[in-house]
Amino acid sequence: MPGVEWKTKTPFASIRRIVQDERFFFKIKPGLWALLLHKDKLPPEIFPTNIVPKSERELFNHSYYQGLLVEIGNLKKYETFVPGQDKNKRFLGKTLREVSSQESFYQFGYDHIVRKAKTVDVCWFNVRKMPSVLFEVEHSTDIQNSLLKFVELQDFNPNFFIVADKARKEEYLGKLALNAFVPIKQRVQFMDYDKLSDWHAKTFEIVSVENNLTF
Repeated sequence: MPGVEWKTKTPFASIRRIVQDERFFFKIKPGLWALLLHKDKLPPEIFPTNIVPKSERELFNHSYYQGLLVEIGNLKKYETFVPGQDKNKRFLGKTLREVSSQESFYQFGYDHIVRKAKTVDVCWFNVRKMPSVLFEVEHSTDIQNSLLKFVELQDFNPNFFIVADKARKEEYLGKLALNAFVPIKQRVQFMDYDKLSDWHAKTFEIVSVENNLTF
């Protein structure tokens, strides 16, 4: 924070240690902690209690992980895109439209290919306006549908990620073993929510350090 002098060589580690003190904070989901004093005052998209219908809680969780992926992409200097139907979904007090950098999708190929790519949960574009990394967040939906999207895009060169709870990894491996997915088998990776949260935190730390360096 501006004006704060941490007097430590590891301020990010200090922050993590502080927010994980369960006397004062509680964990909402990977990478997201809040003050116990405000537990009953948080907006539903940040802390959806059981009062919120399950379908809405799943949407909030889905958009949270989309938001983390968008922020990582922004920090890594990609142009970031989320589908039109997701742009108004909430992420930590903002909409995904406000967080992502690219309002429209680049026409990088044939219309039918682009239409399919536009439905992927998060797309990172490189400086040549080509899709570089594609992410599908599978909080509760069918992983096979996401893999089918990746098959349609196999003639391009992006990296593919399925992002889901670690409990779904066996399901992911079972679907990926199907013959239909042989063409992309070596190009798809599974990332669980804890790894995504760690990647988000570490990327933020690295960029913060680099911004204070002169090359």
